[in-house]
Amino acid sequence: MRTLAKDRPRVAAGAGAALALLLIVPLAAFGPTAAGGAADACVAADTDPPAYYKIDLVPTRRIPGTKRATGVGYVTFARSPFAVAVSPEGSYVYDLTLSVAQLRPPRQGVYVAWVSTPDLDQVRRLGVLDAAMQVKGRVDWNKFLVIITLEPSADDLGATWTGPVVLRGLSRSGLMHTMAGHGPYQQEPCATYGFN
Repeated sequence: MRTLAKDRPRVAAGAGAALALLLIVPLAAFGPTAAGGAADACVAADTDPPAYYKIDLVPTRRIPGTKRATGVGYVTFARSPFAVAVSPEGSYVYDLTLSVAQLRPPRQGVYVAWVSTPDLDQVRRLGVLDAAMQVKGRVDWNKFLVIITLEPSADDLGATWTGPVVLRGLSRSGLMHTMAGHGPYQQEPCATYGFN
């Protein structure tokens, strides 16, 4: 016997719309689109990363013209068709954008940005700061240091820096440490080194 449309069970319009929204919105929000529509719109709506992912760059004040310099690094998750980009070792891959203000252009040499593991056992060059005193790069360490140095030339850059350190910063994850090995009333003086 044929079931007429009027005999079929009805779903409330609000419930059907909510179900459709639950099924469609996550796909549009996280999946790539051919025209760059919904996915890019969701990303563009929140261009500033959360404060947790902000890195303050502190000047060393050891080089003339750098005393008033201020800098900031923004860490965002690298884009991937799989929603999360990971390195071959399984660590998250981050996009790192550095921006420095009130830093005089050097009379000689160039400012170069580096990232390093906290123990300085691995160092990678992000690149030379451009005319706007900015540089972008990628890092795939959970905890890392950001170092900006004054190098003699952009042509002779090696595996690590050779010039003086101008600014430095520490990823927010690097601020987390235990009190193991310290006395009951002692603390690691992070603020002494500009990491607070």
